[in-house]
Amino acid sequence: MKQKGIALFSGKRVWVIGASSGIGEACAKALIQSGAKVALSSRREERLIPIASQGQLGQTLVLPLDVTDDAQFKAGYASILNTWGGVDLLLFVSGVYMPLRADSFTIEIAEQTINANLLGPMRAVALVLPEMLKAHNGHIAIVGSVAGYSGLPKALAYGPSKAAIINFCETLYYDLLPQGISVHMISPGFVATEATAQNDFEMPALISAEEAATEILSGIQKGEFDIHFPKRFSRFLKFLRILPYPLYFWIVRRFVKI
Repeated sequence: MKQKGIALFSGKRVWVIGASSGIGEACAKALIQSGAKVALSSRREERLIPIASQGQLGQTLVLPLDVTDDAQFKAGYASILNTWGGVDLLLFVSGVYMPLRADSFTIEIAEQTINANLLGPMRAVALVLPEMLKAHNGHIAIVGSVAGYSGLPKALAYGPSKAAIINFCETLYYDLLPQGISVHMISPGFVATEATAQNDFEMPALISAEEAATEILSGIQKGEFDIHFPKRFSRFLKFLRILPYPLYFWIVRRFVKI
C-alpha cells in the first residue's frame, strides 16, 4: 500500500545518499513504498540490502559509497545513468556528528566534519546537475540542521558545516529556479537517530526518524524550499537568530542545559 501523501513520487528516480539508518533509511523506505525507483547509498552495504529488498524487482539499486571519496561517487552515479538514465530527485541525508567544544577542539575532527557534511553534498550536486540542467527539471534536497542557524554548544565543527549548507542551498535556489530545478533546504531539529544517541543532554521536541521522513517528503512534494521541523522548536531557533547577541547568548546559557 502506498503511503498517503507521497504517491506523486511513484515512478520517479530518486537517489538517497545516507540511506542505511535514521532519517535516510526512513525516507528510502517511504519512497520505495510510494512506488519510486530508489538508489540507496551509504558506506554500510549490509544495511542497504535489506532496505532495497522491500522494493519490487528492478525498483531499487544498492550503491555503497563513502561521500568523501570522489571515485566512489562517480562510479555510483555512473551506475544510475546506465540503469535509469539519471535521477529526478537527489536526496542527500548523509552526515557526521561529533560533539565538539573549544576545550576538545581538533582540526582533524573539523576536517572530517566539513568533508562529509559540506563537500559531500557538493560532490553529489556536481554529479547530478549537468543532466538536470539539460532536462530543465529535477529536485535537489539536502539535509542540514537547525544547528546551522546560529552558534550552539557542542557544535564547534558540526554547526559551521550546517551553516554552510544553508548558504549553499540558498545560492543553488537562486541559480536553479530559472532553470526549472527545485532546491529544498531541510533543517531538522532533534531526531532520534544513531547520531543523536551520542548526546548526553535533554533534546527538546525530539521526533522519530519516520516523522522526519514524512515532513521531508511532504515538503518536497509541496515544492517548499525551507523545510524545517518540528515547527515548535525550529521556529524558536529562527526567532533567536534575529535577537541582539547579548540577549541571544543569555538565552542560550539559560535554557540550553549542556
